[in-house]
Amino acid sequence: MPRLLIPIESAAAETRVAASPETLKKFIVLGCSVAVERGAGVSSGFLDEAYASAGADLVAPGDAQTWGQADVLLCVQSPSPTSLARLRRGALVVGMLSPYGNHELSEAMKACGLSAMALELLPRISRAQAADVLSSQANIAGYKAVLLGAAALDRYFPMLMTAAGTVQPARVVVLGAGVAGLQAVATARRLGAVVYVSDIRPAVKEQVESLGARFIDPPEMEDKPAESGGYAKQASDAFLAAQRQQLSDQLAQADVAICTAQVPGRRAPRLISEDMLDRMRPGSVVVDLAVAQGGNCADTVPSQTVNRKGVKLIGANELPCSVPNHASSLYARNLLALLQPTLQDGQLTLDTEDELIAGCLIAHDGSIRRGDVLTPGGTN
Repeated sequence: MPRLLIPIESAAAETRVAASPETLKKFIVLGCSVAVERGAGVSSGFLDEAYASAGADLVAPGDAQTWGQADVLLCVQSPSPTSLARLRRGALVVGMLSPYGNHELSEAMKACGLSAMALELLPRISRAQAADVLSSQANIAGYKAVLLGAAALDRYFPMLMTAAGTVQPARVVVLGAGVAGLQAVATARRLGAVVYVSDIRPAVKEQVESLGARFIDPPEMEDKPAESGGYAKQASDAFLAAQRQQLSDQLAQADVAICTAQVPGRRAPRLISEDMLDRMRPGSVVVDLAVAQGGNCADTVPSQTVNRKGVKLIGANELPCSVPNHASSLYARNLLALLQPTLQDGQLTLDTEDELIAGCLIAHDGSIRRGDVLTPGGTN
């Protein structure tokens, strides 16, 4: 019987938890026993009593014996190397482990003889959709980014016809039409804004327009980037320069800009320059979801709002944590969808030939399988 452990998340400002009472019940039906550290779900609205009623064993946080008995550790972010060292050799760690160039994680896996699945590396294939944590969390980020922008803006979002006159709708520019960007478009449209979208991939135009937004056609260049494996590919410097020039006029008219352009494992492309910010009107707002990767916008700071010549720059790097109940519920379902096929007849079996498993299994029993990602300077 596989023993699952749900720890209290140790990362600063992390409010999510890796299992809900709903998914915990389903793991038990699959033949698992589950231990939950006391208080693990409180920040997400899941009390210890709810886990206990679902069939979990409540344990003290950091209890060495409990960690040593666990077969699978379900986490949101990776625990510290000290915590990982409590696990028995051969245990499996599943979570968003920030694998790109993560030498410390690689060394911990080797030293402790652990297996690990980094959910950021899950292949973007059709049967992986139910397990796609990046999409479930990006949806929340795109939604919350618009709410932050609307709250900070000095104008209404919708058009209003009042006795005092007509108020024109806000103009929102969304940079990047991935999952977060499309959710931002949908949310801004629901609030009544006029929305324009810029993306380096012409193929997303139909999706953008289906949501009622207007697509800003990318510059006509021979080296237009597309996407690979469901992720945006890195654009050339020349293309990005041409796109920035095109964006400048759009941003000069914008009330809110939502920046969502990210490339896994690489620095985020700088799309809004100092000169472009100088053209934005005082009172406008930029929400930068890529701030943790260097930022799409100049001068943004993680977890801070900077007032730059009257333009508010919001460094929005932890938005899923601001909606922890739904973020945790969706994340927990993603983990269940990923692991359910590996749990058969009360046994946990990892099929390393399976495309879904192989893509995100960065280590197996202490052997590093994705050195191309974990090694600093490796190919990401």
